Amino acid sequence: MTSLTRPRVEFISTILQTVLNLGLLSLGLILVVFLGKETVHLADVLFAPEQTSKYALVEGLVVYFLYFEFIALIVKYFQSGFHFPLRYFVYIGITAIVRLIIVDHKSPL
Repeated sequence: MTSLTRPRVEFISTILQTVLNLGLLSLGLILVVFLGKETVHLADVLFAPEQTSKYALVEGLVVYFLYFEFIALIVKYFQSGFHFPLRYFVYIGITAIVRLIIVDHKSPL
């Protein structure tokens, strides 16, 4: 790489990293809003007298943890020097599979 193109490449890299950081920051803020809405929804389901509310409560809890894990992933991204730790994706995948099993418990296949 010549000395003329190296500063240009670093500039483009810095711009793209800034765009990525701003996008993840806005996504994190949106997820915090959804986490708050899910908290209100869980409180409503918790005090609902219907029998079906038990399934809705468990599903709501798992969705709550999904939001929480995505927020934790974004926080860890900024703390670890702009890298996503692979284990957080594994945690999110396991939680998503558990949610699918709970939601579609009548048709497992």
